[in-house]
Amino acid sequence: MPAFSLDPAHDAWCAELRALAADRLRPLAEKGEPGHVNRPLVAELGQLGLLKRLFTSGALELCLMRESLAYACTEAETALALQGLGAHPIHANGTAAQRDRWLPRVTEGTAVAAFALSEPGAGSDAAALALRADAEAPVGAEPDGAHRWRLTGEKCWISNAPEADFYTVFARTTPDTGARGVTAFLVPADRPGVTGTPLDMLSPHPIGALVFDAVPVSADDVLGEPDRGFRVAMNTLNLFRPSVGAFAVGMAQAALDATLRHTAGREAFGGKLSDLQTVAHQVAEMALRAEAARLMVYAAAAAYDEGAPDVPKRAAMAKLLATETAQYVVDTAVQLHGARALRRGHLLEHLYREVRAPRIYEGASEVQRAVIAKELYREERRAAGVEGEHA
Repeated sequence: MPAFSLDPAHDAWCAELRALAADRLRPLAEKGEPGHVNRPLVAELGQLGLLKRLFTSGALELCLMRESLAYACTEAETALALQGLGAHPIHANGTAAQRDRWLPRVTEGTAVAAFALSEPGAGSDAAALALRADAEAPVGAEPDGAHRWRLTGEKCWISNAPEADFYTVFARTTPDTGARGVTAFLVPADRPGVTGTPLDMLSPHPIGALVFDAVPVSADDVLGEPDRGFRVAMNTLNLFRPSVGAFAVGMAQAALDATLRHTAGREAFGGKLSDLQTVAHQVAEMALRAEAARLMVYAAAAAYDEGAPDVPKRAAMAKLLATETAQYVVDTAVQLHGARALRRGHLLEHLYREVRAPRIYEGASEVQRAVIAKELYREERRAAGVEGEHA
């Protein structure tokens, strides 16, 4: 399927998702408490079968889900995305026992997941993780030869913390090795030594900080291989970065449609706002940028589904363009609506608060530019036949 075209079945599914989000999910979202996990909303996502689709769909369908839900209910979109982000490492890298214990509960909406990568001193520079996984004993020192560690340190800016039921936690098992000495662990929230506090953030979804005080973990909790956890994190982000762009595109489209309705009906200066060339040109620019971002998101998702070699570059490009575009579109929509858009409860007031965070999380815009440049120069070296010399 061409990256720039959706078949009629996909178009129909997107329309169905927008209707479900408006009719069944938004009422639950409106009853939720800002800054806290909305468990009835998560459960409804499970009841509708959408959480299961996180693990049975490709990247393109993930993007379509996120875009469609974001258009009508950003809270539902975020709840779905956080389940996927926190549980995808289990789906992709977990043992049979780990998957059997947690994935059914995640897809039913009865267990809340979280992805714990960022730290107070390691946000954009994820390879600088300081959370320690101190080995209790070397391999073979115990009868079963099992690895056992104690997690000590902090995580910060973790979505769904401290209310999640389990965390995918990235910790340093080998010091002074950068990205190569990080291990991914599946840590249940009730594990001794795990505590957390909520953070009062601009975005209404739950975000918190976590403290790990000698939290016991073993080989049974490892996701993937010891010292290979950074790969787990990056593979997860390569899938979810384009879908962050889809979230942004959904918000941009909602802002654009609201602006079209407002400017077509608003009387000003002896006519409609839409009659003013400066307004019409701004609306055209909003539409142009939103469509360009959408196409890049779809192209990145299609590349992921096809196993293309340039997925990291495409994922970074999609997230960068779409999130920056959504910021522009929502801001312009607010400007064209005037003061009414800043009133608490207005769609654009809500989108204005929601749209800012995606330019930071899962790799800030500056990080995406660094990833793009790195991949471009890697491609240039490969074309020149000197990849091995500079890799």
